[in-house]
Amino acid sequence: MYSQQQIIDSLPSHLRPFIAHQDYNLYTPRDQAVWRFLMHQLVENLSESAHPIYLEGLRRTGINIEEIPKIEVMNDHLNEIGWRAAVVDGFIPPAIFIEFLAHRVLVVAVNIRSYAHMLYTPAPDIIHESAGHAPFIIDIDYAEYLQRMGELGRRVITNKGDIEVYEAIRSLSIVKESPNATQAEIDAAETHLKDSIERKKEDPISEAALMSRLQWWTTEYGLVGTVDDYKIFGAGLLSSLGESLNCLDDQKVKKLPLTLQAIATDYDITREQPQLFVARSCRHLSQVAEEFARNLACNRGGKYGLDMAIAAETVNTAVYNSGLEVSGLLTHAMYDPMGNPTYIKTTGPTQLSYNERQLSGHGIEYHEHGFGSPVGKLVAIPNCLSTYHIDDLRDLGIEMGKRVTLNFLSGVSVEGMLKNITRRDGKNLLFTFEDCTVTDLDGTILFDPGWGVFDMAVGYRIDSVYGGSADPAEYPLYNNPSDTATVAGDYDATTLELFSLYGQTRGLRENQATSAAQVEDLIRSCENKVQEEWLLIFELLELAIKTKADEALVSALEARLESLLATESQENQILIRYGINRIATQKAS
Repeated sequence: MYSQQQIIDSLPSHLRPFIAHQDYNLYTPRDQAVWRFLMHQLVENLSESAHPIYLEGLRRTGINIEEIPKIEVMNDHLNEIGWRAAVVDGFIPPAIFIEFLAHRVLVVAVNIRSYAHMLYTPAPDIIHESAGHAPFIIDIDYAEYLQRMGELGRRVITNKGDIEVYEAIRSLSIVKESPNATQAEIDAAETHLKDSIERKKEDPISEAALMSRLQWWTTEYGLVGTVDDYKIFGAGLLSSLGESLNCLDDQKVKKLPLTLQAIATDYDITREQPQLFVARSCRHLSQVAEEFARNLACNRGGKYGLDMAIAAETVNTAVYNSGLEVSGLLTHAMYDPMGNPTYIKTTGPTQLSYNERQLSGHGIEYHEHGFGSPVGKLVAIPNCLSTYHIDDLRDLGIEMGKRVTLNFLSGVSVEGMLKNITRRDGKNLLFTFEDCTVTDLDGTILFDPGWGVFDMAVGYRIDSVYGGSADPAEYPLYNNPSDTATVAGDYDATTLELFSLYGQTRGLRENQATSAAQVEDLIRSCENKVQEEWLLIFELLELAIKTKADEALVSALEARLESLLATESQENQILIRYGINRIATQKAS
């Protein structure tokens, strides 16, 4: 059994601030009714159309359709299959969200969609992430795919526009879910998101955006089987009453076999999807993921990776073949005529690391203004300088405490007093010079002695370029969750009274000894208080039928529920019809 604190302690320190606390008492009786209504209807809708593992997965991951899941209970069940769960507050940065998966931790939003947005919510919620993602983790191939996506997500390059859009989406979701938000605030948030998306269209598409498409068409909106015979497994479909049914219409929603071509297809989170992709199996997902991974900058490095990082305008990491990792805002790179990197430069705070651990004394405080260093082989020295022992270097005229001149094949020259050599695992990573001058082939000054100490990276090749910093614990890109946070509403007296009625209804339903008379008394006591609350009317009606309450009261409740079809929103009309059909089924049985 894992407590939330044990999970927090087991994770890297930069992930810990994003874990929230699930105060179960903050869920209102109406929240519990929202969960119960949607989950009963989803299970009914999906009993035939979802992958067969879905219903078994709900049970094995500790998800009860009668009540909002407790994270501790989920952890007890997930621990049996080598996974854990942690709650977070709404949207968190995509890079952070997906890194949790690499540690086999399923992230679950602590909040639940509101009564006003039962059919669709723009914000992550506990229905989507617990009842959508968790059930399929019991499938080993699916779980391995999730973990692999987490590992890749830690490496993909995110651009500046991605971050702006993320913040705009989060802000909009918070405003829409706030019971106190004005229409002007909602309109402003929607305009901000629209503007962010339009600005992003001008940028080259990032690896992170391509990966989000792959996730969208697999873990969120994926089908499994063949284009003619398929089942649902995507969490977005599994948690959507409307789309889980509408997606089955092959005339309206085109089905395509899943290939890497899926990343060429964008998606719109505000509307139902016009096409979906069908994987042959969960194992097939991992095969597509590996094809995607093969061409990422983290696996290609060189000019390709450096150019992508520079264009992204975000913090990324360039890895020399020696293993030295340079993390910062890459702003400039020089290449020879064959496209081989000869010099790289960062601007602003920069971190030097090895094996994703910051080198002592080489954090962002020390390299606060940036870092620059040559890349490439040296004239008349056949091997990489990282491979030479101290005695071998001395034979080459490279000795600490003496002036050293290093001439690179690219024409870059480094000349100065060698003060220190940083080594790890028998490899040279950094040469530290004082009174040092660095010039290129044309004699342009790349480093002047007046600028201070020059730390030269050792390595003749950039093997990898990946997103973020090498050691996020020492160079966190997201120090804390976003400044804005999802909020609980301040409820007025009328709403609190409604919550009390939901709670009384729930209490009677759960009490095996509840009589028809008790239900009838409750219905009469709240007759004038629930005129517009269709979900409470449904709950009372369901309870009345179960206890065989007075037929006149049952008929009156049915009539009130039917009458709301003329006044409720289109979304609520859909939900009410679901409720009416369920009542008809219960009466028939």
